[in-house]
Amino acid sequence: MAGKPSIVFAHGLWADGSCFHRLIPTLQAEGHEVFASQHGLDSLESDVACVNFTLDHVPGPIVLVGHSYGGTLITKAGIHDRVGALVYIAALAPDEDETSQAQQDQFTRTPVFDHVEVADGRVWLKASGIPDFCGDLPEAEQKLLLATGAVPDAELFNQQATGTAWRTKPSWCIVATHDRTVNPELERHAAKRMGAKTYEVASSHVPMLSHPDVVLDVIREAARSLGGQG
Repeated sequence: MAGKPSIVFAHGLWADGSCFHRLIPTLQAEGHEVFASQHGLDSLESDVACVNFTLDHVPGPIVLVGHSYGGTLITKAGIHDRVGALVYIAALAPDEDETSQAQQDQFTRTPVFDHVEVADGRVWLKASGIPDFCGDLPEAEQKLLLATGAVPDAELFNQQATGTAWRTKPSWCIVATHDRTVNPELERHAAKRMGAKTYEVASSHVPMLSHPDVVLDVIREAARSLGGQG
């Protein structure tokens, strides 16, 4: 694997590291060392720590990839000195003075949030909301995501941590134009603000599952920018 950048993934809400399963085998076969951070969505601080100890485990340079709230995590953890490039998939990317919630509040509320409930201090996605989360996947896969996704702490999006990696690291953004979970206009605004190379795909909130070839091509481009064969 020498000469190939490593790839580290950070998942978002109502997901876990397995949401990247359509990307990981291909990237491994192409010679990359690949890991997905497994974080509990218990606090921003602890989630960033999980990403950081994953970064500590793999050789640099690293392409750090975040989906949804995972974009907040790579924004914070991406200041790690092994990270050479950032890839945002339908993701948040708050600035230093923003929380994840503050960034979302600047844009029209998306339909998925009509289908959540707070219980025991966690935010649960109802079955009625799964079409807004991943409606372009087969029904059986939608049900699997609902059953296996990690459930976030209710205050997670109001928490803050230091670090704005996209200010100093080259970035790529994938905008999901049919996203009903993170507003596509937020995704476009974030990409423009960070000066990212941006691609749009006619996808729900989970293009890594519904359009994996598009996402793979963007990750490959980011990897090539760091040297080696990408």
